[in-house]
Amino acid sequence: MRIAIMGSGGVGGYVGGRLAAAGQDVTFIARGAHLAAIREQGLALRSALGDVLIRPAQASDAPAAIGPVDLVIFAVKLYDTEAAAAALKPLLGADTSVVTFQNGVDSTEVLARVLGRDRIIGGVAQIAAVIAEPGVIRHTGTMAIFTFGELDGATSERVGALSTAMRSAGIDHRMSEDIGRDIWDKMAFLATFAGLSALIRLPIGPIREDAETRALLRNGLREACAVARARGIALKRDFVERTLEGCDRLPYEMRSSMLQDLERGRRLELPWLSGALVGGGLYYVASRRVVVRTVELGLETR
Repeated sequence: MRIAIMGSGGVGGYVGGRLAAAGQDVTFIARGAHLAAIREQGLALRSALGDVLIRPAQASDAPAAIGPVDLVIFAVKLYDTEAAAAALKPLLGADTSVVTFQNGVDSTEVLARVLGRDRIIGGVAQIAAVIAEPGVIRHTGTMAIFTFGELDGATSERVGALSTAMRSAGIDHRMSEDIGRDIWDKMAFLATFAGLSALIRLPIGPIREDAETRALLRNGLREACAVARARGIALKRDFVERTLEGCDRLPYEMRSSMLQDLERGRRLELPWLSGALVGGGLYYVASRRVVVRTVELGLETR
């Protein structure tokens, strides 16, 4: 399978690296120092599930130079979605599919509008991975699960082909019959965790272990779940407690991508995460209690 990775950061770099190591024809689309490092030194993946070095690695910043592929794995930041979707058009052949592993809930609709709904496969990435330095992807912990499926819930040969490729690469994955619900399942967790962790500058460990911040996490999940249900998404009745139990199993040092972007002075996905829930009519808004608790914990507020 000929695959292009549109957005070769933590998520795209991880899944693309695993697929390339398994023999798939993968080209990484990147820019700047990251692109230069991949071209010169290859793409390195550092992970408790096994390190990988793709060298030489195929990398470019020009989709037109790559030409049509079988599959585009779309993993850019949410604020780049529309521009990146337009830029990838030279990658499209008659049967090219685009699977999105972005955060948020709007990606599939934006891509469908720009590229055509029939091309789009919805997806969810459950992984903590970042660009540690140019050309190097660091995966924290051992969770790396990719869920994907047709937007209408149908089975298809292309979803099966992607599953086969991921299986051969040793990538933990699941084919979904209700990808819309799976996307909202992650959104309700991520928007809450990302907002809270970025607000108080802490990874998941201290948040879940302190009684007050754990309560804030629980309340945030409840309200995010309410937004999803108001939008007609049937999240499971045990969503909140199940998600909290999942948080207890995450690596103590796991930081949301929003917190890592904040620490590095990068643009945030806040409008597409917290903002999307606000637009849904309900959202957990950090109250004065959070600010007070932040001061009590001796944390800097900015």
